[in-house]
Amino acid sequence: MTSSQVQSNQMLFEVRDYECDMQGIVNNAVYQNYLEHARHKFIKTKGLDFAKITEQGINLVLMRAEIDYKRSLKSGDEFYIETHAERESKLKFAFYQKVVRSHDQQVILQAKMLVASTNQQGRPIVFDKADKLFE
Repeated sequence: MTSSQVQSNQMLFEVRDYECDMQGIVNNAVYQNYLEHARHKFIKTKGLDFAKITEQGINLVLMRAEIDYKRSLKSGDEFYIETHAERESKLKFAFYQKVVRSHDQQVILQAKMLVASTNQQGRPIVFDKADKLFE
């Protein structure tokens, strides 16, 4: 997959040497960084800006991360992350994400990231603009 073939819900990456552990594979914690970056970019494609949302006193807080690791990536591997969002309740929504190695289309992991919106004091609030994520 090349950058011209990427869909709006996909983001291309390449594994960097320093992201690998002693086994020569991407460390499990690094995948959460990839997923977070892809979520923020996905939000932006929907006309929202994570930083501006936070400046408005609304925090989008990760409540639960469910990650099913299927295979490993190695240094130099190119991959993409597919992201879509679904409302779970009035206060919560989930990002469903999939990491796919580009050259053979192998699924590396699948994740469900449950998010809630809170105010600055950590109390749950309704984030009406979240509806843009589901369009």
